[in-house]
Amino acid sequence: MHVFPNSLQPTAYQPASYGTLVIPLHSFGRTMKHKRTAERLILGSASERRKNILDSLNVVFDVVVSNVDEVAHPGDPRGAASENAVRKMEWCRDRYPGRSIITADTVIDFEGKLIGKPATMAEAESILRKFSEKWHTVVTAVAFSLRGSAPESEVVESRVYFKPLNDKLIRTYFQSVDPMDKAGAYDIDQNGDLIIQAFEGSRTNIMGLPRETVGQWLVDNQLIVAGE
Repeated sequence: MHVFPNSLQPTAYQPASYGTLVIPLHSFGRTMKHKRTAERLILGSASERRKNILDSLNVVFDVVVSNVDEVAHPGDPRGAASENAVRKMEWCRDRYPGRSIITADTVIDFEGKLIGKPATMAEAESILRKFSEKWHTVVTAVAFSLRGSAPESEVVESRVYFKPLNDKLIRTYFQSVDPMDKAGAYDIDQNGDLIIQAFEGSRTNIMGLPRETVGQWLVDNQLIVAGE
């Protein structure tokens, strides 16, 4: 039996199960239902995973792909994610004034160093070898802009522990998952059971958009209405 570092009690990997009408709003201490409001938001992201997560919150939105040069600060993963999320937000605000906007950026903090999207398959394989039987932290910075208000941002972190990986298992994983558009070269929602042993924190944060955090912001700003 594996003993996890620091006496952690992580969540064992399980397939995703988030619905379309119920969001966990932990600050309320219970699960809340909600209904959509009329305002149409902008999601400044090309990520299909982020689109699906926001769609599950029952809001109406347009997808806009922000065309910005992303930064990569090797020794400052959180700073890089925050700066990129804000750059995407500013790009969207300049072009869509008066709209409420959500943007995000996800990177990996592995032993204090930034891991982003791989440039080649060889780099993707190398990343997963590094993650084998180790923890890494998934860092997602989310920027919010309510129409008529100054932008705000929040950084959310989750931790992931990988199973023992060898070259054969990594190649098997990449036969069904394209690692090239994913921070850390993997997707917890695509055959994650092959490589992930456990995780801590928000699962959707690991996917690229922390549903709990976004849902709370939407409720706080009356963009969705919570109720029993």
